[in-house]
Amino acid sequence: MAKNFLRKHPLCVDCEELGVVEPATDVDHIVPHRGDRRKFWDQSNWQALCHRCHSRKTAREVFHRR
Repeated sequence: MAKNFLRKHPLCVDCEELGVVEPATDVDHIVPHRGDRRKFWDQSNWQALCHRCHSRKTAREVFHRR
């Protein structure tokens, strides 16, 4: 399912916002699912990111939780 999503969304959305063309490699959950299976599989909560942007976003979520 993730491979199909990346085929349909081949570019990193964060890089695109900066005017950079970077292939997407990771499917990210816009709102962290935190184990909620419905959020995990909800494709409206998915976005395509390159590995660098995904790692940065994940680190921010893990280390800067409120």
